[in-house]
Amino acid sequence: MIETIGPSGNTPPALVAAAMGAFDMLREYFEGAIMVDADARILWLDGRYRRLLKLAEDFDPVGRPVEDVLPHSQLRRVVKTGRPSLLDIMQFDDRQFVVCRIPLKDEDGVVQGAIGFVFYDNVDYLAPILKKVESLQRQLTRAQAALTRERQTKYSLSNFVGTSELVQELKSQIRRFALRDGPALLLGETGTGKELLAHALHQASDRAEGPFVAVNMAAIPESLLESEFFGVAPGAYTGAEKKQRKGKFELAHGGTLFLDEIGDMPLSIQAKFLRVLQEGEIEALGSNAVKKIDVRIIAATSQDLDELMAERKFRADLYYRIAVLTVNVPPLRDRLEDIGPICERLLDTIPRAEDMAGWSLEPEAIALLCQHDWPGNVRELRNTLERAAAIAPTETLDAEIIARAMPRPSRPASTEAPELADARARAEREAMIDALKRANGQKAVAARLLGVSRSQFYEKLKRYDLSN
Repeated sequence: MIETIGPSGNTPPALVAAAMGAFDMLREYFEGAIMVDADARILWLDGRYRRLLKLAEDFDPVGRPVEDVLPHSQLRRVVKTGRPSLLDIMQFDDRQFVVCRIPLKDEDGVVQGAIGFVFYDNVDYLAPILKKVESLQRQLTRAQAALTRERQTKYSLSNFVGTSELVQELKSQIRRFALRDGPALLLGETGTGKELLAHALHQASDRAEGPFVAVNMAAIPESLLESEFFGVAPGAYTGAEKKQRKGKFELAHGGTLFLDEIGDMPLSIQAKFLRVLQEGEIEALGSNAVKKIDVRIIAATSQDLDELMAERKFRADLYYRIAVLTVNVPPLRDRLEDIGPICERLLDTIPRAEDMAGWSLEPEAIALLCQHDWPGNVRELRNTLERAAAIAPTETLDAEIIARAMPRPSRPASTEAPELADARARAEREAMIDALKRANGQKAVAARLLGVSRSQFYEKLKRYDLSN
């Protein structure tokens, strides 16, 4: 009985009382029990446990370190830490026991020893639980693998299709910028491939093995921006999770954070972003702890940030932080010679009937595509090809099919007389030259003087051969 614990019955009364409480609570459920003192020496081993261990009748374990009898026992750790081990599997020779370990404390909370119970002498009893745990582990492994894939780049520079001089220059610039580690800003109209280039920048950089975390600023409610980017400390607010939730900055640590449509970033969060970029530190919502982060920022926008700054909708100091390396992505109408190769690549991804060898685009159809100004750029081109494939009776996409699939013209055809058009062009060219002189060659300032967006200004520079 418990009252006879120890070689001379001199076990501390508090330890006996604690042991009796645990013993009485679990008496009907265990197959064996053992108790150790504060030095993890055996005080008592019940008869059922002796039989499980097949100990000799004349062997006295009392006073011995628990590991002498149970080599894989964790009772010493329970005594040291004061923390229970409520369910565990312990190896003994060629068998496995399902065990429970509980620290024994006095009235002041000081650990005086520990008691261990054997619930089952065969892990088969736990088969349903183990099967469930294995299933959950497999699900977790698959989810982690999927998340890892999502945080890796999906595109390389080879996915940006084109052989034009503009594209060759763009790719060369991306390769150069990939060797630098400063923030990069991708400017261009919607559908030009800014996200693809962000992936390519990351993949070609020294951070390629790190995570690539992409966020669309326009898709996150303003009220959630702070928690989304900086994370949430446990219990930061009513209903918050008990575990810390990492923000995008922490998830991107050691890699790249891609901020798409940064022009939609509210002013309320811009100042906090600026501090992160300056200090390289984040502070989770509801926490006073500061964490160092190592993240490269790549931002993209189809908006004119100069106009937004003039309207005080975008901070100038944040702009100068993210625009260290600036890339202007050309619109599709400025590289019409790339439409043929782009169509070939896009058609490879468009589903077709099983009896079709593959889509074929006739030269006349390509010529017709080159007559459109493509305000939606490559995204709009893909939409047109998908529509053409859906209405085509065969795998051949001719001019007639493309004409039916083409979007309506974004602007009416000019009926202006050639002489008047030439005069207008000359006047516009002279106005641009004058604006550049007044702005001392600063193109952004010249664009504001003329009242046009920066992208429109660069387009006109190329049109009138004023780029150099």
